[in-house]
Amino acid sequence: MKKFINRPEDVVKEELEGIALAYPELVKVNFNPNFIYRADAPVAGKVAVISGGGSGHEPMHGGFVGKGMLDAACPGEVFTSPTPDQMLEAAKKVNSGAGVLFIVKNYTGDVMNFEIAADLARAEGIRVLNILIDDDVAVKDSLYTAGRRGVGTTVLAEKICGAAAERGYDLKRVADLCRHVNLNGRSMGVALTPCTVPTAGKPTFTLGDDEMEVGIGIHGEPGRERMKMKTADEITEMLALSIIEDKEYRRTVREFNEEKGEWTDVELVSEPFRPGDKVLAFVNSMGGTPDIELPIIYRKLHEICEKKGLTIVRRLIGRYITSLEMQGISITLLRMNDELIDLWDAPVLTPALRWGM
Repeated sequence: MKKFINRPEDVVKEELEGIALAYPELVKVNFNPNFIYRADAPVAGKVAVISGGGSGHEPMHGGFVGKGMLDAACPGEVFTSPTPDQMLEAAKKVNSGAGVLFIVKNYTGDVMNFEIAADLARAEGIRVLNILIDDDVAVKDSLYTAGRRGVGTTVLAEKICGAAAERGYDLKRVADLCRHVNLNGRSMGVALTPCTVPTAGKPTFTLGDDEMEVGIGIHGEPGRERMKMKTADEITEMLALSIIEDKEYRRTVREFNEEKGEWTDVELVSEPFRPGDKVLAFVNSMGGTPDIELPIIYRKLHEICEKKGLTIVRRLIGRYITSLEMQGISITLLRMNDELIDLWDAPVLTPALRWGM
């Protein structure tokens, strides 16, 4: 294992220390429990948007804390869910009285701990709503989750909901918007190499020199199929068509009903993409894929979308949700409307994403 670290057990703590020193005008860091929060939090009258998950996926989520995006992010240990006390203390720190939205990737530990944190926060008089992201079309269930995994759409939801909160949307409206983004986003990824968790010191899985794993999860979970390497165009077509041709997806999720004062089951339906749809196209490096290769993927994705009658109206290309040093890519398509386009274009100023400021 070759990594720029000191002791494996200190990786997350020292990362947070470095972030605090590097971006003091944007964020602050709380230790014990660990969370990153906006330097100007709480923002009066504003709904606070919080997300989090295991470390190792940087810049998600801590890199997206700042104006126009997240108010706080809770990092767990590498590939390990954060704990309820992290989320509770983060909520208390950034809550201005307008309520808190938790954006939760669909991984079993994240879902459970964010629910516990929401209940604890409500007991202290803080309004909290949780919205799940489950956009990975690769597999229905995985090692870390029941139902589809939450992946690339998470970044898009954080940006769009962060902009909405900045504009003064109330808590229910931000939560409804987040649910809408999730229902209209789909993702899938592929890995050419595994990654190595610092405390483990060995790769999370093995791949032959001429193999790739299709439908990989962001923790290195197995995907749909292991196969021989293909060209960039062939890989892009495989991922893009899996997303575009994905059928209607129905599932039941737990959301907190404020009128009833209890958690309830909610039936959700994601509609497939159709010719004429406007989309945001997100081509993401899983950590080790160099920037020179991402436009090659986007080039083919653009061609496929045109052939399928989809118009790309916005795009995001780069390293935004990673799996440590894994060489791989993911593609996300999000169906857009005028409101989403407007909120996507709104100013954002965070360590990892910034425009319009």
